[in-house]
Amino acid sequence: MRDLNQIIKAYDVRGTYPDQLDADLARAVGAAFVKVLGISREAGGAGTVVIGHDMRPSGPELVAAFADGVMAQGVDVIEIGLASTDGLYFASGHLGLPGAMFTASHNPAQYNGIKLCRAGAAPVGQESGLAEIKQLINDGWTSDYAGPRGTLSQQNLADAYADYLRELVDLRGIRPLKVVVDAGNGMGGYTVPIVLKNLPLDIVEMYFELDGSFPNHEANPIDPANLVDLQKAVIEHKADIGLAFDGDADRCFVVDEQGGIVSPSTLTALIAKRELDKHPGSNIIHNLITSWSVAEVVRENGGTPVRTRVGHSFIKATMAETNAVFGGEHSGHFYFRDFWRADSGMLAALHAMAALGETPAGTKLSDVLSSYKRYVESGEINSRVDDAQAVVAKIKATYGDREGVCLDELDGLTVSGEGWWFNVRASNTEPLLRLNAEAKTQEHVQAIVDDVLSLIRG
Repeated sequence: MRDLNQIIKAYDVRGTYPDQLDADLARAVGAAFVKVLGISREAGGAGTVVIGHDMRPSGPELVAAFADGVMAQGVDVIEIGLASTDGLYFASGHLGLPGAMFTASHNPAQYNGIKLCRAGAAPVGQESGLAEIKQLINDGWTSDYAGPRGTLSQQNLADAYADYLRELVDLRGIRPLKVVVDAGNGMGGYTVPIVLKNLPLDIVEMYFELDGSFPNHEANPIDPANLVDLQKAVIEHKADIGLAFDGDADRCFVVDEQGGIVSPSTLTALIAKRELDKHPGSNIIHNLITSWSVAEVVRENGGTPVRTRVGHSFIKATMAETNAVFGGEHSGHFYFRDFWRADSGMLAALHAMAALGETPAGTKLSDVLSSYKRYVESGEINSRVDDAQAVVAKIKATYGDREGVCLDELDGLTVSGEGWWFNVRASNTEPLLRLNAEAKTQEHVQAIVDDVLSLIRG
């Protein structure tokens, strides 16, 4: 019997196909989704669920099974077909319906998953429905609904999604730019041509063929190894900017004209300033692993930085509580109040291109970003550990008595001092302990990393 604790995780359903996630489980999740969220008309719900999927070969089978589970509860289904995750969030917000996106994001080809949301792209996580869905399935719940089945229809919202994004960030008046885009054989290859058509952009396409086997490299741009091809291409084509998307294209990473990888924290600070220019005095969300430069830039531009835990469900909840206009994460997720507080890699990409394209001819992206990069970041360093809690306790004991050191346990353990900090936290999806560090110099960052890794791996 499969262990649902390994499949229904903190933010979504995810597992290898078909041994962990198969049609039977997808069908059960669909039925339980209707029950737990009260989606049926009889329960006062929307009576309809919208479903999308990425390019993974197992997607159509799992979508059909999930839809069957939903329709068996008397609830209608609208399938939007191939979509990026932010395309599904658009559908949920635009139609005012709960939704399900079939994707395993950046995970390798053998994986698939389900990201669930309430109407208006509101997240469904462990605290907001996933735990109950898991419990129903574990308990062997079967519905006693005996009414008519729901109906199935198809709707293509790709053009409406593109139009909406282009209204939020208008690139029609920018100077011409040469842009290299690495879609990683993921959904960026589907959405980029639709969103960026007929704009003053010379697009150099890389790996736009939709292929869930990821033949060129993993669609995981947080790993620098997967950005090497993009970095080379930007230099080779003398491009102004490079963009990389993950498998479901809800994350975006940027490369400057020199082939340098732009930290998501730097991009967060840039977008924060742009949003504060439009909405003065607003709150800006950043998770606790983003660079200290983000909060500094927000304050300097009249906004209020709000620090939160890692993870989209926490970010979106805090955005709702504070009416924040924008939020950014170190992992390349960017959230927008004008996009139902959902994350969109494409919107972040549009902001980056607009910021560059609105400058005088000859201005380099590295120049535009220079004022937002103030610290040296280690990037995320993962270590496989058997007992993450014990390792974190050891680090806490080691640093706890040091003079001038502050400890914070908002999410994992954050240790900080004058001009430096590091965080260690257990992954919600894998048996890993994640380390992120920051300081004023590369030498200081390396010293921190060496010291902490000796405690984690020693």
